[in-house]
Amino acid sequence: MNACALYSGGKDSNYALHLACLKGFDIKCLITLKPRREDSWMFHYPMIDYTDYQAKALGLPQIKVETSGIKDKELSELRYALEIAKEKYNIETVVTGALLSDYQRMNINMVSEELGLSVYSPLWRKNQEDYIRDIVNHGIKALIIEVRAYGLPLKFLGRVIDEEIVEEVISRAKKYGFNPAFEGGEAETFVIDAPLFKYALKVHGRKVVISEYEGRYIIEKVELVEK
Repeated sequence: MNACALYSGGKDSNYALHLACLKGFDIKCLITLKPRREDSWMFHYPMIDYTDYQAKALGLPQIKVETSGIKDKELSELRYALEIAKEKYNIETVVTGALLSDYQRMNINMVSEELGLSVYSPLWRKNQEDYIRDIVNHGIKALIIEVRAYGLPLKFLGRVIDEEIVEEVISRAKKYGFNPAFEGGEAETFVIDAPLFKYALKVHGRKVVISEYEGRYIIEKVELVEK
């Protein structure tokens, strides 16, 4: 089936895209919604501009639509983006990286159904510990670009999630009570390489400490490099 993938550049959208390809979906394009405010109800804000490089690395066209970030208005903006994809690429299915958010999943399903599109959400309600381990096992290299949770150390900023980090995160999640897959906003990620990438991303940036348990890795430059 012809499909588009909702794409924010983080681990969830990249892993969902990866699984969709393994299932045989023909991915025609990426759809990226860029909120004008950080507290968007539906869409991710961090590093959204750098998804252009990921689209090039994947070799996929990208439909990029700016959104208001306002709760109800975002749905009409999502609909507009899907209408473009349907008309331009004849898509039949929408691939999403929804994990636990009922609000996000229900609204994507509702808008898609109105347009006659099916939805594929391969990560939905997946065990969170299994999921974060699978990210690494499937070769998704996700850079941690934000940390904002008690018990999650700032030393992870600017590091790619690997087996060692995964096990420490899971251990700390049990101790401090946060979500090990970061679904509660405990951290944000930016994927720099994956099996579907034709090029890897080399990033240059700097760490900014905001408080004892909050910090950001500010990406200042991105390069596409041969794999």
